[in-house]
Amino acid sequence: MALEKSPGDLRKSYLTGVILAFILTAIPFAIAAFGLMPRSSALVVIAILAVIQVFVHLYFFLHMDPRTAPKENILALGFAAVLIFIMIGGSLWIMFDLYNRMMI
Repeated sequence: MALEKSPGDLRKSYLTGVILAFILTAIPFAIAAFGLMPRSSALVVIAILAVIQVFVHLYFFLHMDPRTAPKENILALGFAAVLIFIMIGGSLWIMFDLYNRMMI
């Protein structure tokens, strides 16, 4: 049985999560809006910050701590991540292939 957090601890956790989520959203927005980096570097930085933001949401808002969460939840999350990776990767593969085929 997991120990329950006090309302003060939960408030602090949510506030930390909101601040981190805001920062992790503002940085890519600034990069895109003001053209602070070359396009290829910007895409890599935005993708990395997006993955970090997913983990921030999982930890601070969904309270999915790998040390305390049931193994079934972690396994389901990993399976969902693999499926999402396959769907996004497959979609990008198809779109780039179609783009290359249309370049006559």
